[in-house]
Amino acid sequence: MKDAFGTPQSLLILGGTSEIGLATARRLIARGARTVWLAGRPSAALDTAAGRLRTLGADVRTVAFDALDPGSHGEVLGKVFAEGDIDLVLLAFGVLGDQARDEAEPLAAVRVAQTNYTGAVSAGLVCAGALQTQGHGSLVVLSSVAGERARRVDFIYGSSKAGLDAFAQGLGDAMYGTGVQIMIVRPGVVRPRTAAGRPDTPLATTPEAVATAIELGLRRRSETMWVPGALRVVMAAVRHLPRPLFRRLPV
Repeated sequence: MKDAFGTPQSLLILGGTSEIGLATARRLIARGARTVWLAGRPSAALDTAAGRLRTLGADVRTVAFDALDPGSHGEVLGKVFAEGDIDLVLLAFGVLGDQARDEAEPLAAVRVAQTNYTGAVSAGLVCAGALQTQGHGSLVVLSSVAGERARRVDFIYGSSKAGLDAFAQGLGDAMYGTGVQIMIVRPGVVRPRTAAGRPDTPLATTPEAVATAIELGLRRRSETMWVPGALRVVMAAVRHLPRPLFRRLPV
């Protein structure tokens, strides 16, 4: 259960090596979270991530999870919830893909869609149902500003995030009044730690900034968070630009 200040005591990160997911875990552990599940494909990176979080004082466990195997989601995630209540599920997995390659190789494009949308729909429904059964909890879905309007440079990725965003909005309506919070987070370009020192992209953000926004949104019981917040205004304008003008934008 959450503490007196609303901080989750237990969390499940779907996409256990996600920089945003791990930044969120670090922030919440510092606030008192004690149990962390990292769900992802077994790998040295997953084990390393778990080990680093353990040094912060949390009980960290890993579970084998594959977004591309929705038939296993009910059993795999069900075992996690059977171990005890989960206060927060962070749906943080996804792939960017390679636009040029994916256009030329439709099966590669399908893999992007299956990971970012189909896998997320499956895992999201399983977790939302488990949260509803326990009577409380939050599901945070990492969407993207790219899903607001498809751009020529990444429309395959963007379309998968648009589908995920619409799904999460509907799921939020379905969970309304059940005690389960569904929150959508729409970051701009997220600069990984390895990009330190490179020129900034306008309205770019960092995993740590997204983690801060997630914590704030949980406390406020928000339904949608933009990171940075200025993107809300920018995208409200971009969304309504005529297509001939939108095509000419340097995006």
